[in-house]
Amino acid sequence: MTRSEVLVEAGRLAADGKPYALATVVRVVRPASTRRGDRALVTPDGTLAGWVGGACSEPIVVREALRALADGEPRLVQIGPAGSGAGAPDDVVVAESRCASEGVVEVLIEPELPGPLLAVLGEGVAGRTLVQLARIVGWRVTDQLDPDAAADAVVVATMGHGDEDALASALKSGVGYVGLVASARRAAVVLDDLRARGVAEEDLARVRSPAGRDLGPSTQEEIAVAILAELVDWRHGLAADLASRGADAVDVTGLAPAGAAAAEAVDPVCGMTVAVAGAPTAVRDGVTWYFCSVGCRDHFETTGGP
Repeated sequence: MTRSEVLVEAGRLAADGKPYALATVVRVVRPASTRRGDRALVTPDGTLAGWVGGACSEPIVVREALRALADGEPRLVQIGPAGSGAGAPDDVVVAESRCASEGVVEVLIEPELPGPLLAVLGEGVAGRTLVQLARIVGWRVTDQLDPDAAADAVVVATMGHGDEDALASALKSGVGYVGLVASARRAAVVLDDLRARGVAEEDLARVRSPAGRDLGPSTQEEIAVAILAELVDWRHGLAADLASRGADAVDVTGLAPAGAAAAEAVDPVCGMTVAVAGAPTAVRDGVTWYFCSVGCRDHFETTGGP
């Protein structure tokens, strides 16, 4: 995959709401097999597409990219032989390469985590304004409930045009936040209708209506602002709760970084720490071993040990 193709693929992943890490070579000390500006994508399954160096650099880039996706923080990684990282700034990740090359490569790794997906049902002023504001703060927005692209939050702003059906669909989808734009009297009528349809009380209790912060008498545009404020508060509250519980995998929603750090193992041949995801493997006596490269794996299998 060429440099340009990497960027095209990054755009496609972003449009599809999928996470990835972009790795870009920013400095090279010869001899090295890569050039400044070379880049690659790393996806959460450990797949690397593009070019940031050969077998010496790739497992380190994958490992650090998965760490970046886990904590949501970019990092500058310096890859080189033992001792080459002496004097590097504290904020640079120094990774020792076990290859024969004496070159040094610095790679900037930037995690890209998609924003949460908001479904706004209805085309009134409040709904249209909310769509515009949500996009400004980084949310992805849709105007429908798509089972293949599960929304994180739904705001029903149909303003009396099918409120009950829209709200029933939102509750059935299991979405985390469900808001109804309606007066207290109208909301009571809608909830009574759903209750008569057999919707459980625990589901009805999830409906936030009037949706948004209480600003008192407000214009439709101000209602949109109030709803966005509540959504942002809900998002950050949920992310903090997940972090405090040590959630292993926050779904691809942008509510928090992608999850706990990916599993890692030590290559028994060269001693490099590698990400388990995507690493070459060998099984011996029922134990799975992970390697930085096919070369180390072949050495392990041929010699019967490290």
